[in-house]
Amino acid sequence: MIKPASAGCDLRCRYCFYWDEAAQRETASFGKMRPETLRDCLGSVRKSAQLGDTVTLAFQGGEPTLAGLDFFRFFTQTVRKYNQKHVRVQYAIQTNGLAITEDWAAFFREEGFLVGVSLDGIPSVHDALRLDAGGGGTWERVSQALTLLNQYQVPCNLLCVVTKRLAKKAAGAYRTMKETGIRYFQFIACLDPLNVPRGKEDYSLS
Repeated sequence: MIKPASAGCDLRCRYCFYWDEAAQRETASFGKMRPETLRDCLGSVRKSAQLGDTVTLAFQGGEPTLAGLDFFRFFTQTVRKYNQKHVRVQYAIQTNGLAITEDWAAFFREEGFLVGVSLDGIPSVHDALRLDAGGGGTWERVSQALTLLNQYQVPCNLLCVVTKRLAKKAAGAYRTMKETGIRYFQFIACLDPLNVPRGKEDYSLS
């Protein structure tokens, strides 16, 4: 698992456990991964990988696309340079989808990325909790990203955070997610903030 943009994110999700966790660290974020750190990381992989192995390099955040498309191009180029044992390399990324353009979609298709996109079931729930930096909802922008990824035939799955409100609308959420054309879904339970009584937030699960 690689966090190329550390804890950085361009969303302000109301339930985000990672912001809460990062805020309690001595250093909340280390910013974008430096080229030398990237090379050290891949050097460690190269040393441990053996002929016939499969290596999966998965990017998470914060929001990993904040590292920029040039970072990911450099990353995959460096992998090819280092992969002298010709091991099988798989790429995966978990993203909120806001940065996805045709250039990103073409890159994901070319490099064989599996792309996980965060989408919380139905527009009303998603837009109430998954807010941009200006406080606006993001459903439409994520939906546009999914359309692009589908057009470029990029393998995708949807990651849905199950909150109190969404749990009461399970059938509608499942139906709406199917309408995106994506066929693989992940559902994860919403976590309450650290060091507070459980179940007190309006999004908390019982």
